[in-house]
Amino acid sequence: MLFLVAALLLLGVVLGSAAHLPLPVTLAVAGAIGLWLIVFAIRERVSSHRRA
Repeated sequence: MLFLVAALLLLGVVLGSAAHLPLPVTLAVAGAIGLWLIVFAIRERVSSHRRA
């Protein structure tokens, strides 16, 4: 339950910050985070195949 409260609080802070940034900056940061998540997922998938 505490994790859920912390996640919602963090989400509110991030969305509040994004609301004050210009749209191109928000989209650039969102793209960078998305790219980082894709790279992370690929690395995890590759490492799990090597272990198995």
